[in-house]
Amino acid sequence: MDLGIKGKVALVMASSRGLGQAMAVSLAKEGVKVALTGRSAEGLQKSVQLIQAAGGVALALNWDLSDHTVIDSLVSRVEKELGPIDILINNTGGPPPTPAAGQDPALWLKSFNDMVLSLIAITDRVLPGMRQRKWGRIITSTTSGAIAPIKNLAISNTLRAALLAWSKTLSAEVAAEGITVNIIMPGRVATDRLRQLDEARAKRESTSYDEVVKASLRQIPAGRYGDPKEYGDAAAFLASQNASFITGTVMRVDGGQTQAV
Repeated sequence: MDLGIKGKVALVMASSRGLGQAMAVSLAKEGVKVALTGRSAEGLQKSVQLIQAAGGVALALNWDLSDHTVIDSLVSRVEKELGPIDILINNTGGPPPTPAAGQDPALWLKSFNDMVLSLIAITDRVLPGMRQRKWGRIITSTTSGAIAPIKNLAISNTLRAALLAWSKTLSAEVAAEGITVNIIMPGRVATDRLRQLDEARAKRESTSYDEVVKASLRQIPAGRYGDPKEYGDAAAFLASQNASFITGTVMRVDGGQTQAV
């Protein structure tokens, strides 16, 4: 299937590894020029290599999402070197695992700055160009915990739920201008982040990592963890011309795990 996005430019946040990297590679395979961001030079180089191996064009940017002052200059660099941004993939790393009660307000504020305000500010920077060209795709990667809260991930559950409401609100504001705004939501996809969470749960519950995985698989109707490529390909579809009538939605890539309509 031709997704109709060859030659488009994508900015993929937090794409030096994990789900961000997978989304960037899937877009590159469709002929999209991709700007990669992250704080790990090694990770960014790996992402560049994967995209080049797929025959794509990549620009790597060292980008700390906690610093909002760099947004304009880095977006301007993407526009200068690759072209106007047509596709924005909003993605961040996750906060530390925590219960809901008793967290330092400073941690809540830092996480809100890094995970929510940063993405809103980046979107506001690229949105005028999309409006001018009457075409754009804004896709925000969150977590299934935003719908069905995950134990001991209170900050992630809470702040990513805020992104759902923001995305839905924005989608109605720009839909008539050829811009779609959607959420993509992973379940248990096999990344380093998921392994770290499973290992932390095993330690917290005084059990083995293998037992934690077995317990998780029992909750997934598909009976397995997802492949990052499956997640990346789902994001590429949402970014496509074929998905032009899909906006204001949540696409779950979770093997049927989320027990909510």
